[in-house]
Amino acid sequence: MSQPRVTIIGAGRMGQGLGLALKRRGYKIALVARTLRDVTPPLMLHQGSRSEATSGAELVLIATPDDAIGSVAAELAAEGAIARDQVVLHLSGLLDRNALLPLEETGAGCGSFHPLQSVAEAATAAERLKGAYVGIEGDDRALVAAERLANTLRMIPVRIPAAAKPAYHAGAAFVANYTVALVGVAERIARAAGVAPDIAARIYLPLLGGAVANLNALGPAASLTGAVRRGDEQTIRAHLKALSSDDRTLYRTVSRAAITLAREAGLSEGAAQRVEEVLAKP
Repeated sequence: MSQPRVTIIGAGRMGQGLGLALKRRGYKIALVARTLRDVTPPLMLHQGSRSEATSGAELVLIATPDDAIGSVAAELAAEGAIARDQVVLHLSGLLDRNALLPLEETGAGCGSFHPLQSVAEAATAAERLKGAYVGIEGDDRALVAAERLANTLRMIPVRIPAAAKPAYHAGAAFVANYTVALVGVAERIARAAGVAPDIAARIYLPLLGGAVANLNALGPAASLTGAVRRGDEQTIRAHLKALSSDDRTLYRTVSRAAITLAREAGLSEGAAQRVEEVLAKP
């Protein structure tokens, strides 16, 4: 039995990471990019045309930035590079199958496959992706192919309705992007408080690791700790006094989100209202 073939268009970290992970599981990978760039061995850039790269591939993954997906799909259609018996999936968390509309007349299956994981290095993607969730969406053939791909990568597929993708993706941004941004704020505040820069860059990371472990075991409400969870108005006032104007605004915003969890976890309504009053004061 011949090995499955997958063509990946786009040689960024996620595209290469998926390619390496699939190659380790016996897939034949054709990696396509407009320009020569650093490629992690044993992957190699395909040197022929895209139609040659996609010929015979069961699955074509478009791993380009979101704003290039439509143009890549149009070019593939114009080149006759996609056949009826193939499935094309893009990796966008925001866009749905309509980004592949130029391929509709080919009869190919079309959809999306969005790994809910951050891949910093292609070489470590296989382990990083294992056990992660992946948002999938598309027509029936695309969903079957996406679920098969997820199972191959040992990921957990979750079907996302097309209209819900922007909200789903916003949730991912809160976790992957804004958690990092908040840690950056905390590091800056620690430096301003006199903590040495090299220590400030690491001082909160074990705390973050503990919070993630709690989240994994208990969920958000049961994992919430700190002043808001306790209804500790005095500590919240001290925090607000110590922060700059911009940081106070941010603190108030995330604290209000925390109040919702604190109520769910059992904080009394009276205590929750008193915290809200403290946060509302200029």
